[in-house]
Amino acid sequence: MNPIGTKEAAGPQPVTSANPIMRLVRRRPLLTFFVLSCCLAWWPAPLYTHGWLPAAQAGFGPFLAALIVLGATEGRPGVRRLLGAMVRWRVPIRAYVAAVGAPLLVSGAAIGLNLAGGAARPETAALAAWVQIPTTALVVLLIPGIGGAWEEPGFRGYSLRPLEHRFGPLGGPLLLGALWAGWHLPLFLTGGILWPDVLVIVAASVVLASVFHLGRESVLIAMLLHATNNAVGGGYASGLFHGADQTRLGLFTAAGWIVLAVVAELLRRLRPPRKGTERSGRVLGAGGDGGLNPA
Repeated sequence: MNPIGTKEAAGPQPVTSANPIMRLVRRRPLLTFFVLSCCLAWWPAPLYTHGWLPAAQAGFGPFLAALIVLGATEGRPGVRRLLGAMVRWRVPIRAYVAAVGAPLLVSGAAIGLNLAGGAARPETAALAAWVQIPTTALVVLLIPGIGGAWEEPGFRGYSLRPLEHRFGPLGGPLLLGALWAGWHLPLFLTGGILWPDVLVIVAASVVLASVFHLGRESVLIAMLLHATNNAVGGGYASGLFHGADQTRLGLFTAAGWIVLAVVAELLRRLRPPRKGTERSGRVLGAGGDGGLNPA
């Protein structure tokens, strides 16, 4: 089975490298990608627990993993396609509106519902910190390792398309969301993010896939959405509340992303099929069977 829409060969393709590791990468590129993503992202965790690093996880791990796997399976053309998608800014305006508007809508609604539900009113200084949101989003977008925007070249830019091909336009993002949530394990264990964020991550994966396709598979658009959410949700909204109020905020936020995911799926079902699906699958897909099928 060919998950990237390229022409099927008449028989098995020979592996040119005698290196067993390279053969494994080429046979199981997606599996290799997810394993590498964890290895390249989780190494700071023990150093963080000793107070030697400011973060428990390296957000650029999936980006590096995608570059490694693409370099091994497709060479320079594959790497160039991914890097090109990361600077693809000529996309429909509605993609920019969705990328910025979705986090603002979810976090704004969650804050309002939390206050209506009896949460303590935030301090004036915390409320006034909203002016820092644009700067925070820009920093997260441009600097690898600060926030999560640089996860997107790997998760949306590399792995989404093959997963959609194998598991469908809804099953692919949902599976990716589950894997993405597992990738955040060090942050869950160290208290960097709350356990209700599992729901946020899985639902946001569906929304991100929708916005990614709306933006003509621009990784830049996915990075913009992620950076905006880090700035609005993680950097601002979560600092307004504490204790049980913060946990309730997380549940309201999860509900908001779930609602957006349902809306995104309904809109997808109403839209006609995208043209050029097979061609775009090659840009962001992987060779072989992806490594998720049984051997």
